Amino acid sequence: MKGAISQFITHHYRHFNSAALVDAAKAFDEHIDKGGKMMLAMAGAMSTAELGLSLAEMIRKDKFQIICCSANNLEEDIMNLVAHSHYYRVPGYRDLTPEQEQELLNNHYNRVTDTCIPEEEAFRRLEGALVDVWTKAREEGKRYLPYEFIYQILRSGALEKYYEIDPKDSWVLAACEKNLPIIVPAWEDCTTGNIFTAHVIRGEFKPDLVKNGIETMMFLVDWYKENATGPGVGFFQIGGGTAGDFPICVVPMMEQDLQWTGTPLWSYFCQISDSTTSYGSYSGAVPNEKITWGKLSPSTPRFIVESDATIVAPLMFAYILGW
Repeated sequence: MKGAISQFITHHYRHFNSAALVDAAKAFDEHIDKGGKMMLAMAGAMSTAELGLSLAEMIRKDKFQIICCSANNLEEDIMNLVAHSHYYRVPGYRDLTPEQEQELLNNHYNRVTDTCIPEEEAFRRLEGALVDVWTKAREEGKRYLPYEFIYQILRSGALEKYYEIDPKDSWVLAACEKNLPIIVPAWEDCTTGNIFTAHVIRGEFKPDLVKNGIETMMFLVDWYKENATGPGVGFFQIGGGTAGDFPICVVPMMEQDLQWTGTPLWSYFCQISDSTTSYGSYSGAVPNEKITWGKLSPSTPRFIVESDATIVAPLMFAYILGW
């Protein structure tokens, strides 16, 4: 029996983007119910938007089995976990002058739309813990994917004294407890990637201490080969860019480049995006374009909800969770 939120959605959301939301949520449910697995491909600043409030429960309830996210989402969920009270919200961010933006910088705040991340409490607090696990890996002669270093920190308890939100609202912590793989293409494109680069330039670490993008794709190939059996793996995408394009390409790469004939295509596809269809934009490409790339088939259930993911995703998650 679906709860009040789900009943509201199905009663009121009957047309256009709202109907697409309901259709996609129902098809997600059906895919999971028949034993299918689901990847979450997440771009944007969803961690700073505190999507963990609903996403963490999706992970705990086994609605996602693997996650691919832009590098900022991996780190910013942990930053919110350990420095939430120091964040600064600017509701009237559209009215800020360049001088006011400079003032935020001078006070060590980095703005993401209406939310400012505190450098000292967030970036530097996480940096200290990362240096410890990087150093341990260097001394042991080991190398890891970016998410594995984050999991090592969480499992060590080194940051627990700094927790400022209910840990159940951290999606990375939920993923760590489930030991879900988190694929992070272009990890270098984030604050912790920049911090690691600085330490490499100082001569403290070798660049290959953190496994690279090619090794990340190899890891994904192994995971997909093992998990894309039976009802297969669905693809739930928030935003566009590398967080979506990198993982979805594993299928044509296996089929065409490795020539593993018969590689199962993605068995469900949904994208939430505010990027409308345009000229040459991956983020704005309609789902059927992916058929020509050997990612989806004509019979794959596919949906696009052109709206704000901070509104749409929690509603879809609420339906899928039965709230």
